[in-house]
Amino acid sequence: MFVAPDPGLARLRFAARAVVGVGVAVTAIGFAGLPLLPMIAGGLAAMLALFTVADPRVPQQAVTTALLPVVGYPVLALAAWLHPYVVARDVAFLAVVFAGVYARRWGARGHALGVFAFMMFFTAQFLRAGPGLLPELYAALTIGLGCAALVRFGLWCYERRAPLPHAVTPPEQPGGLRRPTTRQAFQALAAASFAVVGGELLSQARWYWAVAAAWWIFVNTASRGETLVRGFRRVLGTVIGIVAGLGIAVPVNGAPVPTAVLVGACVFGIFYTAAVSYSWMMFFVTVLAGLLYGLLGVLNPALLVLRLEETAIGAAGALLAVLLVLPVTTHATTDAWIQRALLAVRNATGAAARHIGGAEQSLERHVEELDALLGRVRVSVAPLVHPLNPLRARKARARQVLALLDDCVRQVRGLAEVVAHPHASHDERLLAACARVEAAVRRLTLRGAEPLAVPETVPSGDGSVAEQALAHLHGLERSLAQLEAPLRGVAA
Repeated sequence: MFVAPDPGLARLRFAARAVVGVGVAVTAIGFAGLPLLPMIAGGLAAMLALFTVADPRVPQQAVTTALLPVVGYPVLALAAWLHPYVVARDVAFLAVVFAGVYARRWGARGHALGVFAFMMFFTAQFLRAGPGLLPELYAALTIGLGCAALVRFGLWCYERRAPLPHAVTPPEQPGGLRRPTTRQAFQALAAASFAVVGGELLSQARWYWAVAAAWWIFVNTASRGETLVRGFRRVLGTVIGIVAGLGIAVPVNGAPVPTAVLVGACVFGIFYTAAVSYSWMMFFVTVLAGLLYGLLGVLNPALLVLRLEETAIGAAGALLAVLLVLPVTTHATTDAWIQRALLAVRNATGAAARHIGGAEQSLERHVEELDALLGRVRVSVAPLVHPLNPLRARKARARQVLALLDDCVRQVRGLAEVVAHPHASHDERLLAACARVEAAVRRLTLRGAEPLAVPETVPSGDGSVAEQALAHLHGLERSLAQLEAPLRGVAA
């Protein structure tokens, strides 16, 4: 996780700002004279605001942050009032799970608001909050969200100086129950129902950890394979975190200063690893939970083991849900994202051809889109290339597809740099090569089309701009032709 690429130190800044934001929030809540339970809730709210709000533009992020209490405060009140009534509480929690996942159909804002609503219900269970604690909780949450906003939009608003990534929408899907957000909402509801029953049979006091495990496994997954891999990684990260918790959180046992330092390290770890390793993120989440239980004075080894057992129940519920409720295969999802990536290659090449032909065309947006799509292909293909996948031939084909798509991205990026050169001009060879690349993509994306012929290697030219562009286009042709065989195998 510490050797993973971090272009522009984006992950480092993301994590460092989170530590500052949560630290400022907790300090401000302490100065306000609020007790420990509201302080934990306010720090969690600040962390959620910094983690889940992911709109592409800063003004949109500010609106979403402002809407968090509008959605979250009523849910917190509902959870607090229903806490003594087990059946009503469970039904309400399941309704929040369904609505929170369904809200993802409204993009990044819906996702953030859904997560915050779910976590407010979870927080009420974690703190065992009743109606009498609500005024202090609301005060702490307001301070925490305000401090997070102050840091994000005032003290450290690096988004204003960074280029905005090109948004990538999910592949086109049928409506009704097959619509991704609708399907996942019903799957999450089924998984959470299993988790509620299993979690309460295991522990009447800590059952909500099973629901949380089921909920978070469904975030950023689109197929049963992705869900299975994410569930495995969650359990693995929890196991490692419990081992670390036995050696770190238990000896510290709530001592204020070392706990504060370790909590800051865990917050940094959660934000720094979230984009590259779900297992390591869960490791830091588990250690953080142990430290918070230490602050509450209830930490012991048996509690950490119970957290693992509840996590396993939640993961099992998620697996059963994606297998039995409106299942979508890994291959169907993977094929849809690969098709999107290939179309992005065609669009980028078409834009290059128009630029060479004399039209003003910027290829930067196409390169950003292709980078984002390749990242989504990697997530979708992860179950096929996982070390535990016993299907070696299919794993090899999936790795070959990733390698060839990666080469396509490199060639498109190089082509974009070359054609942006002031000396790039109209060249019939380049236009013909662009047309061949576009035709190759069309054949790849059409079922039953004639197989592509791998072009012969073209000797390097004189190093001119035109020859460099031609080399990139030829590389694209070769990679696209070589993709035909493994793509047929992966989609089989």
